[in-house]
Amino acid sequence: MTGFERGRPAARRTLLPMLAVVLLSGCVVGPDYEKPLLAMPASWSDQKTASIARPPQLSQWWQRLRDPQLNTLVGEAVAGNLDVATAKAKIRQARASYRQSAGALFPTADGSGSASRSKTAATTEGGSAGDAYSYYQAGFDASWELDLFGANRRGVEAARYGVDASEQELRSTLLTLVGDVASYYAQARGFQARIQLARRTAASQQQTATLTRTMLLAGTATAADVAKAQGQANATAADVPSLEASYAQAVHRLSVLTGRPPAALNERLKRGAPIPTPRLPLPTGIPADILLTRPDVRMAERQYAQYTAKVGQAEAARYPAVSLTGNIDTSAFRVGDLGKNSTIGWSFGPTLSVPIFNAGQLKAAADVARAERDQYFIAYKTSVLSALEDVENAIVALHQERIRNSKLAASVKSYGEAANLERTLFKSGEAGLLDVLDAERSLYSAEDDLLQSRIAIATDYVALNKALGGGWDGTIDSAKPEIVDAKTGPRLASSVPATQ
Repeated sequence: MTGFERGRPAARRTLLPMLAVVLLSGCVVGPDYEKPLLAMPASWSDQKTASIARPPQLSQWWQRLRDPQLNTLVGEAVAGNLDVATAKAKIRQARASYRQSAGALFPTADGSGSASRSKTAATTEGGSAGDAYSYYQAGFDASWELDLFGANRRGVEAARYGVDASEQELRSTLLTLVGDVASYYAQARGFQARIQLARRTAASQQQTATLTRTMLLAGTATAADVAKAQGQANATAADVPSLEASYAQAVHRLSVLTGRPPAALNERLKRGAPIPTPRLPLPTGIPADILLTRPDVRMAERQYAQYTAKVGQAEAARYPAVSLTGNIDTSAFRVGDLGKNSTIGWSFGPTLSVPIFNAGQLKAAADVARAERDQYFIAYKTSVLSALEDVENAIVALHQERIRNSKLAASVKSYGEAANLERTLFKSGEAGLLDVLDAERSLYSAEDDLLQSRIAIATDYVALNKALGGGWDGTIDSAKPEIVDAKTGPRLASSVPATQ
């Protein structure tokens, strides 16, 4: 029998365990994630059959408000908003955590080296001191956890789902941001329109007061009539300061949303513009669409997946762990002798760790992971129901506000005709002052209600788009850090600034 043939049994004894290890390395424990199937309504409550097949038009939805200034502000907010910057940082954190988890699947290696100078001194009578000598040592250590039951792979899986969840969190932040910018912009323009209406109405009522004062001099009106007319003009003018304050607050909020100081947009928005009017009706698709379009729903689903993987990670901790470790080291009395005329040692072999008794801690940890998974599953179902509720409420609010708006427009027209007629009759002495004041007051109230209704239509339109999942669909660079560190390498301590 040749030496080769005699070596084959020994080789088989070595290779078979290694093959078993490789096969076991593909094993995982714990539940595999499956996307849940939830029962969804076939259509929205007031949806007509003809509109069911039309998907929601969510791309750049704010442009259908037909206001160039709003379009510009949305872009500036996406670029400068601090909540968006925070969400970007969370994505970078999640990606770094994923890379960190993936590194556990690979071997690790470390090198070491040491140098020492020694001398033995005489400590007894008659003893002699030895010569000083140098001693050098170098080594290389490597280890690899075989991940027999998939603990590390489940960790990588959980980290990957975490990256997905952080990306959806950014989309959710952008959705909220764009909606807030559009809403506050519509409110700001609405307050400008209401301020103009209050000033215009106060001026008209002041003309009535002046006319009444003239009629007092002519003996056709009383001092009480003058006081009533002047009082109504002053009351209408008193609405202006509170409207100005509300307008300023809306503009300040817009400035902060774009990442600027509160007063940054004052001059830019000072010149009035019409209240944004959306193109309607808006296709709403079917309820199942929100599972794909709502970022908060998608984030909740990814978090549920993440914590499902963590169940497997906790379960794997209850099983044996095997690591391969090896090292080689060399030592010598001269640096040049390392690896040649030196002492060289090495070792290689597996390390087995078996949990035998831990008072139920590992099982309890797995139960904790399952309970956390259940909580995130419930949170996912809750997010779906909340999304359905948001859409239904927004659809109803927008539909009913449009009906209310048409009624208010008719009311304004009627009150306008009545006010003009009462003024004419008052000038000719055929109507009393109270009739004029009542007509002017009713007209002002109706016109103000109509403006508020136009604002509500715009904000309800924004709310419906947000509920359907409409947000920023442009490119977002989340890889660029907010702070770029300089001089991070080794340097003299004197270069570090002292604390105050």
